[in-house]
Formats: sequence, structure tokens, C-alpha cells
Amino acid sequence: MLGPLALALPALLAACTSEQPPAPPPADPGPVTVDAVRDELAALTAAAQDRHLVAQYVYGQAGQPDRTIVFTSANDGSWRVDVPGGALGGTADVSMAATADGLFQCALPSAGHTGSASCVRLGERDDAIPRRLDPRVQHPLTDWLNVLTDRRAPLAVAPAAAPEGVTGTCYSVDSTSASLNAPVDVGIYCYDRDGTPTGVRTGSGTLRLAAPPGPAPATVQLAGPVVVDREPLETAAPPTPDPTDSPSAGTP
Repeated sequence: MLGPLALALPALLAACTSEQPPAPPPADPGPVTVDAVRDELAALTAAAQDRHLVAQYVYGQAGQPDRTIVFTSANDGSWRVDVPGGALGGTADVSMAATADGLFQCALPSAGHTGSASCVRLGERDDAIPRRLDPRVQHPLTDWLNVLTDRRAPLAVAPAAAPEGVTGTCYSVDSTSASLNAPVDVGIYCYDRDGTPTGVRTGSGTLRLAAPPGPAPATVQLAGPVVVDREPLETAAPPTPDPTDSPSAGTP
């Protein structure tokens, strides 16, 4: 009696198994991974917005010597960045600052500005800096954080290798907008786990954190007094004087 049953049981089990529906294909992890990377960058840049510090960065541009940029993010939300060679074609040092009183450009004593430090008010603290006055180096540390935090911004984000000399977690950021005015410069943006910006590489140049940051002040101080009888310094070099416009030797 057991012999026929023992022979029939494996065949019955095989028939039942063959009638089961095939397993569904695995879900595509691509969009999930992209969203996760975008979320990581948004979280780090949100931490950067809350990170108040004084930090030195090495700023490098093609064909120019490296310069040390000093960035201050104060506890009251004001900020200041000192940019050697940030105006007049690299001959004048400037300091950009945003405080409760507005947005300022300060000219620092340098080859292109032989007088004492003085500041010019450019507008309200959240106004855009006119391009002709904009050294651009401050954006990855200030207003571009708002864009990188915004999940709705038209950006494509992917993991990236750190540029030479830069530590932290890095992301490649590109614009998905057809507009010529991209919300941030295309490049690589790097952050420490606490949100400290450790490096940025864009077409404008490369920033690299030079040393561990120091504690933030309560507020930033402008580099000099605010004056109203001086125009702000432009980034372009002043035109070379035409010798034909000068009086000839011996002309009274």
C-alpha cells in the first residue's frame, strides 16, 4: 500500500510547485539611490546653515597663486568673508559681509586701495550682489546652501571623489534646468559630518579647508567704517590709461 503512494507523492509536489506564479522582478534601486544621495546632501547643507565658525580656506584659481580666504559665520546669522585679490583684477583686497544692517563690500588696504579700510552698503542683507562687484567665492559658504538644501531645486546630485587635499563626503552637483542662470555653479561640494564645508571645486576655482575651524563670534564686525562718498570696487581690472590722453612733456 505504501509503495504506490510513496512514488506518487514527489510527482504531486512537483506539480504543485510548477503551478506557483513566478517571483516578481526585483525593484529598480536607481531612483531610490538618487533620492537618498540628494537627501544626504540636503541634510549636510542644512547642518552647514546651522554651523557657526571661523574658518580659513585655501582658494585656488588657474593661473593665479593660492590665496587664504577667511570666512566667519556668526551666532546671530551674520557672515563675513575676506578675499585677498577679490577686486580690481586681483590688485585689491575686499571683505564681503551681511549683517542686520545690510549687505556690504569693504575695501581693505592693498595695492589697489592704498587708503584705510572702508565699507560701502550694497543693499539689504539678502539682496543679490551685482555681478560686476561679486568675487563669487563666498556663495558656496552662504546663499548657495539654501539652494542645496531645497529638495525642489533643479539639481542632479551624485556621489563624487574628493578633490586633492579635500576631506569629507563629496557630491557632484549639476543643474537640470535649461536656464542659463543655474541656481548654483556646477561642481563638487564636500562636507564634514557636522556640516562644515571642507571643499568646493567649480569653474570659478577651488576652496579647501586649511585648518580646523575656530569658534564663532556673537556677530561679525565690518572691516571699517561705512562711507557714502566712495563707489564699490569692481572685480574687473581698471582700464589701462591711454598715454595719448596725457599732456605731452613740456605742455603747460
